[in-house]
This record gives sequence, structure tokens and C-alpha cells, in this order.
Amino acid sequence: MLIRRETPADLPPIRQVHAAAFADAENPQSRPVEVGLVDALRDGDAWLPALSLVAERSGEVVGHVVCTRAHVGDVPVLALGPVGVPPDLQRAGIGSALMHAVLGAADALDEPLVALLGHREYYPRFGFEPAADRGITPPVPEWASHFQVRPLSGYDPAVRGEFAYAAPFMEL
Repeated sequence: MLIRRETPADLPPIRQVHAAAFADAENPQSRPVEVGLVDALRDGDAWLPALSLVAERSGEVVGHVVCTRAHVGDVPVLALGPVGVPPDLQRAGIGSALMHAVLGAADALDEPLVALLGHREYYPRFGFEPAADRGITPPVPEWASHFQVRPLSGYDPAVRGEFAYAAPFMEL
């Protein structure tokens, strides 16, 4: 498996990955919001091309992860997500490889912090912890129990306050 930056040719396979990863079993014809979210993020000013990564196996895109610009107060930070792997390929290490790669890339770019809204038992293995422990609050209070942050090498403990996602996240 190869983890690399996305290219323009990857856009249709990335859409397919997220469509499969987030498909609604009860309504299989519906298009998951994550598909449109990635497209909307890509078209906006929060897009960071160096942090949109695909997993490729035998020439096929089998996973995708993206970090986009976000803020805590006026401090630039990152929002992670979505990360997607089709269900038939999950639990094969693709998602973990994508997570390690994007966090390593973000750290190499001197980003201070990555935040996400996600499963409380899954993401701590990548160093995520409750955002409240760092004094960072989600933009929607009901998200607090699943809102997590991962400080990177450039983290400053003085970074505290309300987290602000790029506009497409809030337009879902």
C-alpha cells in the first residue's frame, strides 16, 4: 500500500471511497454528506492540498483522509476529516496508515493541533484526547463528548477557546 497526496485524477475514486465508507444501509441510494463535504472543502479557502492523502493499493484508491484549516480563536489549527475506507477493506490497517501519515505530515508542516469529531474509543490510539482537557470547546456544545484534539510538536498550551471549523462543516 502507498500513501500519497491526492491528484486531480483521484477525485472520482475519492468520492467512491466516501460514498462506500459512509453509505446508509437503510437508504443505499442516498449520497452520504461526506462526499459533498470533501468537494466543498476542496473548493474553499480552508483546503490544504498537502494534507489530502489517499491510500493506493495495486493502482486503486482504497482510502482517503483530509485535514483542513480551522481555528481556535485566531490561532490557525487543523480539522481532520473525513477519513474513509470502504467497508470491505476496513480493519486491514488502511485507516490507521492514513491517520499516521496525515498526522505526521501535519506535524512536519509545524501545525500546532489537529481536532476531530469522532469515536472516543478509536481515536485515542493516535494520540487524540478530549478537547475539553486542553480547554478547547466545539462549535456545537452537544459535540463535546466526541470532540477530540491531538497536540503536535508546535502546540502551545495557551491555545484555548472555541474551535471553528471551515464553513462547509457547519453547512451540513
